[in-house]
Amino acid sequence: MTFFRLAGLTTAAALASSAAWAGCDIPGGDVRVLGNDYGSIQTLVAGAEACAGDGVTVSANLTTEHQSLQVAALTADPAQYTAAVVANSSIVPLLNNDLIRSLDDMVAQYGQDLNRNQMITIDGHVMAVAFQANAQHLFYRSDILEQVGLPVPTTYEEVLTAAQAIRDAGIMQYPFAMNTKVGWNLAEEFVNMYLGEGGQFFEPGSARVSINNAQGVAALTMLRSLMAYSNPDFLTFDSNATQALWESGQIALATLWGSRAAGILDDEGSTEEITSHTMLAAAPTVGGGSIPASTLWWDGITIAAHVPDADAEASFRAFMHAMSADYIAAHNNETVWLAPGYTPTPAAQGVFATANAGALPYPMLPYMGLLHTALGDNLSEFLQGQESAEQALADAEAAYTTAARAQGFLE
Repeated sequence: MTFFRLAGLTTAAALASSAAWAGCDIPGGDVRVLGNDYGSIQTLVAGAEACAGDGVTVSANLTTEHQSLQVAALTADPAQYTAAVVANSSIVPLLNNDLIRSLDDMVAQYGQDLNRNQMITIDGHVMAVAFQANAQHLFYRSDILEQVGLPVPTTYEEVLTAAQAIRDAGIMQYPFAMNTKVGWNLAEEFVNMYLGEGGQFFEPGSARVSINNAQGVAALTMLRSLMAYSNPDFLTFDSNATQALWESGQIALATLWGSRAAGILDDEGSTEEITSHTMLAAAPTVGGGSIPASTLWWDGITIAAHVPDADAEASFRAFMHAMSADYIAAHNNETVWLAPGYTPTPAAQGVFATANAGALPYPMLPYMGLLHTALGDNLSEFLQGQESAEQALADAEAAYTTAARAQGFLE
């Protein structure tokens, strides 16, 4: 198993080919897509849908519940979907269960214009084609920081100082937010903070978990300190909720996904006062660490193993149309595209800054998803003051160990 590294992210535009896709020209096939539901994925799928007609059908199920659906949907034979849009973490169960096919032949035949850093290679085979880079990073209101006379925070300790100053000035009672909804989102915030503290999730060379330690306690303690400056409903905050808080002017500091930046900076759903003072920076460090407390991510397309070859090829070629230089250029401002045709925009600044500051990629380990689930299910009690950090981490370790044994990762 390999890690995806965003090497050369700042030079993605220079690597881009100027060749435009000549058209879909697909002889026929059924394209059925499963993926997450937000702007850039909707745009990518719309590009694939443009290939419908002349014997090609294209349909999509874009839902925030995609991760809970994908294994069962692709296990069926034939699979319910011909293509799945995945990320660092969600590709792992598909790989573990042999539910997606190698793309080597199709890349060789139809992917000549792809950039090198789009190839997600596992054990020597291209198993996914990435189309965008992502990371969580700091969003801040420059006007409000100016009001309290503070510089842009570069550490989470400075975020706390700024949040207290904003509260003391009577500007906002709850000036900070991050995606702390119970489940996947809360676990991701712990993963980010734990890596920023220098933590290692597993014993070296082993699937044995190792998070109930000083770094784990420090990560949880920082999360709870930040929640003191977040609305009491923080355990319900996902990306949609946090973005809505920002656009309505209720917060001045936030940790948000870079893929949300374009929507926040545009002229829809907010005001000129807010958008003109919304600035993007690298994810803060924490605990004296030297790397951002964040993780680098990619989103990409995979092709199901249990579908006819004609449908697999049609699906791949439809997405190659969606990743063509002309199509990406026409939708340039919507995300940090990795595909040819992309020119970096101000909305990409936070992702670039976080990557260039040395943030680590989310670990693509076969058992990381089990730990992520265990964390999401067991950390909220600590944040609510119902148990100690050590107990919350012990509960997460126990839940992970049970699941890892059931799946054969531990004896």
